[in-house]
Amino acid sequence: MARILLALLSGLVFGIGLVVSQMVVPEKVLGFLDVFGNWDPSLAFVMGGAILVSAPAFALARHMGRPLAAPRFEIPTRRDIDARLLSGAAIFGLGWGLVGLCPGPALVAIGLNLTPALVFVAAMVAGMLLFRLTLDRNAATSSVASGREADA
Repeated sequence: MARILLALLSGLVFGIGLVVSQMVVPEKVLGFLDVFGNWDPSLAFVMGGAILVSAPAFALARHMGRPLAAPRFEIPTRRDIDARLLSGAAIFGLGWGLVGLCPGPALVAIGLNLTPALVFVAAMVAGMLLFRLTLDRNAATSSVASGREADA
């Protein structure tokens, strides 16, 4: 129960931060991306503030045996850059640049009843389902097939 409450509290703090910084307003994000037009640098300050908060927390985490509400830290160990990472980053960036929303702010914007966010989240969920039905299944099939070849 404590983990759920901590997750809820973290999500609320994150969502409030997105609303206060206006990162749920697509025009604000698109203004940051418009470096050759009417550039709005405020997103850079939001990112800088996030780094100021998270950097000490990551440093502290290195010295902790385990997190407060979990049995262990879940820190990614992969360091390679592959086609799936690059294509996923490109798709994310294209969506962010075209619409001015990414998943976190879009979910918060739904709570504020912003219609563009509803369309964005519907498209995002459709993309996730399409991935599950095609690419994810293909990856599982190819790893099973390569496992069989290794056994032979």
